[in-house]
Amino acid sequence: MSAIGRTNHKNLVQLLGFCYEGEHRMLVYEFMSNGSLASFPFGESWPSWCQRRQIALGIARGLLYLHEGCNSQIVHCNIKPQNMLLNDSYAARISDFGLAKLLRMDQT
Repeated sequence: MSAIGRTNHKNLVQLLGFCYEGEHRMLVYEFMSNGSLASFPFGESWPSWCQRRQIALGIARGLLYLHEGCNSQIVHCNIKPQNMLLNDSYAARISDFGLAKLLRMDQT
């Protein structure tokens, strides 16, 4: 939880808060108005090639940050279209760090 809370990058969904009361556990993230990448290509409007390129670059930037940019190296372990969310301007942000693994600085 603390590692997720410390990560802050424009291509990662921002954790806003959490609840941990007895059996109740909940993470609260920022709202991503255009849903996941899984539903985007199959909707009524297909993304332009320029949008597709920007989405791919955004995901790559987010992964680069997780692997090399933050204090603790984080391996996401669950990269799939459902975990790639799109904000109101269709910028891609990585979400769902439930299966993430933290690596020591000497691990690769």
